[in-house]
Amino acid sequence: MNKIAIFASGNGSNYQAIVDAVKNGALDASIELLVCDKPNAFVIERAKKESTPIFAFEPKTYETKAAFEKEIVLELQKREIELIVLAGYMRLIGPTLLHAFSKRIINIHPSLLPSFPGKNAIGQALQAGVKVTGVTVHFVDEGMDTGPIIAQESLKVEESDTEQSLAEKVHTIEHRLYPETIQLLFQKSFLWEKEEASR
Repeated sequence: MNKIAIFASGNGSNYQAIVDAVKNGALDASIELLVCDKPNAFVIERAKKESTPIFAFEPKTYETKAAFEKEIVLELQKREIELIVLAGYMRLIGPTLLHAFSKRIINIHPSLLPSFPGKNAIGQALQAGVKVTGVTVHFVDEGMDTGPIIAQESLKVEESDTEQSLAEKVHTIEHRLYPETIQLLFQKSFLWEKEEASR
């Protein structure tokens, strides 16, 4: 079984979409841990309901980012996590985690990167007056939304769209695309391992 950890900071709708994909057999994975940097976030209630183990922490209680990331790495290694899935985790990943899980951290972003990186990408897209926006799944590197792109899907921006209506359309894509992409990543990795083993 492919072991994943989900990092989230807020409502957790992408966490729920991944849980549901595991339950209905669309995603061959086991969610071993939820990591949350906001102990009052609603995603924690979701995780309790789904019996997902939780590591919740308050960054300000640590002296440095490296200090809390070391603790997270220990939790991940203890559970033999293969892939870190960022699902609305509103914190840049630091060198400690990046080094320990090189090329094994992915993120979902509500725009067609490299357009509109960072916060409020949906609002940015509306303000820019673009006709098309979308969703990107990418590997995480040291930059903000700058890692190699894995998958993208576009959607049309209507003149009548508000930030709320566009967000709803974006979330509909996210909730399908993210589990599909995670599954594809595991399948590709499995194929690669089989090829290596046959050499």
